[in-house]
Amino acid sequence: MKHVPFTKELIERVEKSVPTPFHIYDEAAIRANAQAFTKAFSWAPGFKNYFAVKACPNPTIMSLLKEEGFGADCSSLPELLLSERVGLTGEDVMFTSNDTPDEEFQAAVELGAIVNLDDISHIETLEKSASIPELICFRYNPGEGRTGNVIIGHPTEAKYGVTTDQLIDAYRIMKEKGSTRFGLHTMVASNELNGDYFVETARMLFALVIRIQKEAGVRIEFINMGGGIGIPYGLDDKPVDLEAVSAGMKDLYEQMIVPAGLDPLKIVFECGRMVTGPYGYLVGKVRHVTEKYKSYVGLDACMTNLMRPALYGAYHHITVLGKEGSECSEVYDVTGSLCENNDKFAIDRQLPKIDVDDIVVIHDTGAHGHAMGFNYNGKLRSAELLLKPDASVELIRRAETIEDLFSTLDFEFKTL
Repeated sequence: MKHVPFTKELIERVEKSVPTPFHIYDEAAIRANAQAFTKAFSWAPGFKNYFAVKACPNPTIMSLLKEEGFGADCSSLPELLLSERVGLTGEDVMFTSNDTPDEEFQAAVELGAIVNLDDISHIETLEKSASIPELICFRYNPGEGRTGNVIIGHPTEAKYGVTTDQLIDAYRIMKEKGSTRFGLHTMVASNELNGDYFVETARMLFALVIRIQKEAGVRIEFINMGGGIGIPYGLDDKPVDLEAVSAGMKDLYEQMIVPAGLDPLKIVFECGRMVTGPYGYLVGKVRHVTEKYKSYVGLDACMTNLMRPALYGAYHHITVLGKEGSECSEVYDVTGSLCENNDKFAIDRQLPKIDVDDIVVIHDTGAHGHAMGFNYNGKLRSAELLLKPDASVELIRRAETIEDLFSTLDFEFKTL
């Protein structure tokens, strides 16, 4: 059973000043999870997780993770600027992008971030728009060498990364252009729950590190395992055993890297979902309970607050506050008010009998929840709150207003 870290009474108190819908994050749980991640890989030289800012781009969340020793993985200029605002600069920032505009390469270099190139042609773009940095990294796409999964797709169909045939040349070119420090990155799965997948990814990267040393004369300083560690959205899902993944990687490190004389080799990740995902909740209120050909529960939240169920058919567990112990005797589609028929958080979900004004909690929205919001139908993006360890609640992002939505419009219809 999924746990809700707050009471109905707390939410009723909060909504007097911050109306639903809103996302709320559990600080204590996020910190504990970050600490467990770091502890699991305490053996690994220079271990660091670069939190994927795209998962939850809120400076409060980023700041508390910075306090836990995390860096930031960025994929755009605004994410770079967010990181800088919370005091993450230099090699505490990894810039991994694709189809990147010149000005973003320039900003990353000026920030001192580790630039992770997505394509061999980007070498020329980087040199033209910024400068050749001392430390450079490449994102590797293994092609037919690995299989992806449903969310990220198969590597042969992915727009990301340098191919196997290009990889050695990429490092040779950067060495000739003056780079003296090098990293290697890959990401071939998303929301993956099979821990063996990550051990095999480490095996692949360790083998490449050895090959690059032999064929390009380049010593790789760190490998970036990417993100992709999944979370148990479903009730029957099991979380990835980080201790087992770490143990498997350590065995490979001792078998492959140490005998090759390439120890120490730093190991880093760029996980976002598994860090904050399970500890965020979308809280909404029931507006309508209707009977058509099916039974529908209409919330004040909609797909603009959480699009994963509509986009991926993703499962998110639902709790009705105050009815946790009630029999799930009814079957509902749980919907929002967007003018799209796929605006559904759940289809044919067994739940307790639901009434208007019930408070509904949708679980596991701490990553790719608020971050993927949008304004279709003129919907306003919701507030974000932080549940503190002392059970107090802080507003860490106010809800949008109609004035915010209209702020970029020109009602005077000026001709360009």
